[in-house]
Amino acid sequence: MKFRFTATWAIFPCLLGHACIAMALESVRTQEIFECQSGEIATWNDGKDRPAIGAELVFAYNPANAPSRFPESVVAQMVSRAAMAWSQCGVPSQTVHRSETASAAPGVIWVRWNEVESRGNFGLANLGQRTISLSAKAFDLLNSRNPGHDARETLQMTISHEMGHVFGLLAHSRRCVDVLSYYHDGKGQQCYKRYPQDTVRVTEYRHTLPTACDIERCRKANGK
Repeated sequence: MKFRFTATWAIFPCLLGHACIAMALESVRTQEIFECQSGEIATWNDGKDRPAIGAELVFAYNPANAPSRFPESVVAQMVSRAAMAWSQCGVPSQTVHRSETASAAPGVIWVRWNEVESRGNFGLANLGQRTISLSAKAFDLLNSRNPGHDARETLQMTISHEMGHVFGLLAHSRRCVDVLSYYHDGKGQQCYKRYPQDTVRVTEYRHTLPTACDIERCRKANGK
């Protein structure tokens, strides 16, 4: 696919100006998502990666207190999608319905809505309590400030990000596109892109699921 795109770009000059530039830059972001080149993995050194909190991880979703815009089936699917994506690093996982938790393996990790535990963030993982807590208020604020944005993308990103901590990635990535990334360190330093001139306009430059570099870090953290 990359060869075909390059050849077409060379043979047929773009006649749509900004639209073609946007397409090219989006292609760069896609490459960043699915490729992890040598030397690209870098973190903010705000934590130390370690093995996942279990040899096999079991997730369940509790819809209590969820915003009405996020139906249970939709969020449960997001949890399952994130768990399946992270399992590519060699740590098996499964997602069970909340009614099946009694028969599931001990130590179920609950994804739930809790304002106190989320501490004002979109989401927050508590490894000791084996929870990923989401904030309905944070998503209400997002909707009021940016009603045109599909908040489901941010919710998927949040679940995937916090789940990454459960899989052992405690440090945040300096690579903008990684789902484990922080865009800056609060001290003036910014995350980086493969091509700094890349200015794709998306509400979240992060991918909604773990990238190739996220998965590579997870493999190393878990000795895979």
